[in-house]
Amino acid sequence: MFKHITALLTIVLLLIPSGRGEPLDLTSRATPDPTPAPRALTPIATAPLLETPPMALDCGAALLMEAESGQIIFEMNADAPRAVASVTKVMTILLTLEQLEQGRLSLEDEVVVSAEAAGMGGSQVLLDVGERQDVATLLKSAIVGSANDAAVALAEAMYGSEALCVEAMNRRAGELGMTGTVFVNCTGLPAEGQHTTARDAAIMARQMFSHDLYFEFSDVWMEDIDHGGGRVTQLVNTNKLIRTYDGCDGGKTGSTGEAGYCVAATARRGDMRLIAVVLGAAEGKRRFELARQMFDYGFANYRRYPVARRGTRVKGELPVTGGAREGVALMLDGDLTLLIDRGGEQRVQLSPDLPESLAAPVEAGQRVGSVVVSVGGREAARIPVVACDTVEARGLWPGLRRLWGGWILD
Repeated sequence: MFKHITALLTIVLLLIPSGRGEPLDLTSRATPDPTPAPRALTPIATAPLLETPPMALDCGAALLMEAESGQIIFEMNADAPRAVASVTKVMTILLTLEQLEQGRLSLEDEVVVSAEAAGMGGSQVLLDVGERQDVATLLKSAIVGSANDAAVALAEAMYGSEALCVEAMNRRAGELGMTGTVFVNCTGLPAEGQHTTARDAAIMARQMFSHDLYFEFSDVWMEDIDHGGGRVTQLVNTNKLIRTYDGCDGGKTGSTGEAGYCVAATARRGDMRLIAVVLGAAEGKRRFELARQMFDYGFANYRRYPVARRGTRVKGELPVTGGAREGVALMLDGDLTLLIDRGGEQRVQLSPDLPESLAAPVEAGQRVGSVVVSVGGREAARIPVVACDTVEARGLWPGLRRLWGGWILD
């Protein structure tokens, strides 16, 4: 106890400024780096990389996006509200995938088909009233065959009715930032007031494509569905790009007189996945031709370029005023991979946007500024910069707290 009292008196004397008015720095050891947080993705600028499409697009609207970053390469009429027919089912499928992931639904769950589901027109897998099918079969039928009856059966299994499912679809659209979308049904069959946009279709398709389970069904070309009692129907994939375009492994088609011919498709080559949205083409084949041209352009002209990783140290220290230390180390608090044109690495520039100094106290992990990432002089993203260490304010009480902590550890 005597040595503790002596140490306390000593630290009190040391904390009193000397005759030159120079307080002492009491920090004797560095604070360890903060515990790494889960991977953080840096927001990307929403402006397309190209101001105008590099090709003629004879359709109502179109958009080409890189899936991981969400960067848009080019777009046309991307925010014009349109009917999109069965592309609407992307949201129904997405909600099903999310419920499966959350454990609220299982692929093995058995669904009894209602009269409402069995009575759907348009594309069907020809379900009977009272027929029992598991969720896996219904999901496969909606993804592969664009089956309206299967989509309604899934909606009822998830929410009890199609109407309640539609409410959930609109809520989820709001959460995803789909500002140009209103859902009225879960199938895409013509309905007054139902519409979305090429941008919103890409947003929800990107979310759907983020689920690995989706791809367990999406590249099925043909498959028989057993309805029991010896009755079998055949699913045929409505997305012809699955067979005709190298790397295409998913997508959703749609067509009605009002919507024209539509597709939201995805293809992957190497480490890059693209999403092509074509709405309102005049012919079924033309939507696929346009999507193929868009994919070809994206894969030929762009690559993913890793710019930064979370935890990378920023050179030097940022001065701290009134602190137990004169400066604090900094690090990046986000990952960033940009889509750039091939050979365009030299156009990527990183510029710090930091204050001249910080006032103590400073907490480890505290955001202090950002690094601006520009491509060809245009801002593409801002990577957050945080303090690596804690820097306490200079004075009596921080020293006493450290001393008290040392006693407890003794």
